[in-house]
Amino acid sequence: MNEAVNILTRGFVRENPVTKMLLGLCPVLAVTTSAYNGLGMGLATTFVLLGSNVVISLAAKAIPNTVRIPSFILVIATFVTIVDLLIKAYSPELNQALGIFIPLIVVNCMILGRAEAFASRSGVWYSVIDAIGMGLGFTFALLLLSVFREVLGSGTIFNIPLVGEDASTMLVFALPPGAFAGLGLIIAGLNALEKKKGNK
Repeated sequence: MNEAVNILTRGFVRENPVTKMLLGLCPVLAVTTSAYNGLGMGLATTFVLLGSNVVISLAAKAIPNTVRIPSFILVIATFVTIVDLLIKAYSPELNQALGIFIPLIVVNCMILGRAEAFASRSGVWYSVIDAIGMGLGFTFALLLLSVFREVLGSGTIFNIPLVGEDASTMLVFALPPGAFAGLGLIIAGLNALEKKKGNK
């Protein structure tokens, strides 16, 4: 039980894909202009990670070592296609907002890395727990950056206005440079909190 809890929680802080390992930064920086987009991208990635981890864990012993990576990419691409079609069918607005970044989940190094480093070497149960932990950690980081950028850059949260129409906002956070600055500030803040906690 302790091992399962450890695997589940490490994706949130200790091995967070975004704030600690700096993986999958392309969608993190590109789609986090609004909390709605960040949450959608995070959940889509979590779905793909969960599905691919389960299949790869089950099939790992049957996959020849020479075609291991191409096989993993094929499995990941299958789940990306599923989530892409579901988003197109049920949330056209989100599909339009995320655009090419949904198909690009196929080459997200976080997902391939978890398949290679964990799912292919572990049982199904632990692979599911790892996928949930890493996926939710990724989603949390996207949502945190999205809220930060949307509130400061647009004065809204989940497209709900927080200030009046005549209020000034920091437009830079709604633009690409604001994504880098926002992520840097969040990583610095989390590191400072971790260091302070360690000193105690």
